[in-house]
Amino acid sequence: MSAYSDRLDRLRATMKATGTDLVALGPSSHMIWLSGVSPHGDERPVLLLVSQDHAGFLMPALNADAARTATDLPFETWDDAEGPDAALARLLQAANIDGSPSVVIDETMRADFALLLLDALPGARRRFTVDTVGALRARKDTSEYDALKKSALLNDAAMRAGFEALRPGVTEREIATIVRDYYKAQGAAPEFTSVCFGANGAFPHHAVGDTKLAPGDAVLIDTGGRIDGYPSDMTRVGYLGSAPEGFADVHTVLESAVQAALAAARPGVRASDVDRAARDVIAKAGYGAYFLHRTGHGLGLDVHEPPYITGTSETVLEEGMVFSIEPGIYLPGKFGIRLEDIVILRADGPEILSGMPRAAVVAGNRDA
Repeated sequence: MSAYSDRLDRLRATMKATGTDLVALGPSSHMIWLSGVSPHGDERPVLLLVSQDHAGFLMPALNADAARTATDLPFETWDDAEGPDAALARLLQAANIDGSPSVVIDETMRADFALLLLDALPGARRRFTVDTVGALRARKDTSEYDALKKSALLNDAAMRAGFEALRPGVTEREIATIVRDYYKAQGAAPEFTSVCFGANGAFPHHAVGDTKLAPGDAVLIDTGGRIDGYPSDMTRVGYLGSAPEGFADVHTVLESAVQAALAAARPGVRASDVDRAARDVIAKAGYGAYFLHRTGHGLGLDVHEPPYITGTSETVLEEGMVFSIEPGIYLPGKFGIRLEDIVILRADGPEILSGMPRAAVVAGNRDA
């Protein structure tokens, strides 16, 4: 049985358990996860509909041949001259959907695609994917773990390449280019790269610029690449020559916060309890006002996906979930430190995917 067949079987079992008659997915990571199909995206409606009786695509005729190379599921095709309505009606008939079905809508699909479907099902009771496709995607299977692990280890090497290139006078943009080029040389695609020198590290989402590195500057690199379809995400910090005042204390506090979150993360624990474990350490040390974001986010086909490790999340963590633990402290005008690792939750706690230590990287004062 292929991974996609297995996922379809598991989705149907979940649909039965949740009283769901129809799942409707647009071109998205949900569609890729369930079918392997990543169709050309434009204003022409594309839908994957799944019921207990049928699974098939509404597909523009001009994209059908390319999409068929990725799936054996049937298509109801339509062309620009006739429009999608008749093809959608045929697909709903094949799926045995009428009346007032319980429909799960892909929250990431275009609004006009969703309304096309809902207009064809005026009595539908609708909700998003959180307890069906979303719940299944949150628990990674062995093949996904293998891909995420491979991506994380590649990210370690890309991160090291960036830190090894630090020298007085180099710019953030130059280091970001070195990191991105490393991914490309290894057959991966750069996903994102943030390089922050000195006070720029106090901006959690700093835009890479032409700031030059000087001795005594703190350095924060947050980066990820994608290989075999799956991304990575990691943040590490260091400094050039000598650490700025207060750096070592903040780093120690954050390492303790990471350890507290790792200790709290267990199957059956709420995501908010993991966030609280990290946040309490930071607040007790007097830096609570400088922790500006959640403790983590899920990672899979998307860099950000459920579960979200926030102070308000009631999500109960389960074995197989993959998410970041990334507490940060951001001191305006001075520096910022964030320590981020991706973990997969095992029965006895989290396994860190990266192999790179969280210790601060000390770059030497080489001549420019």
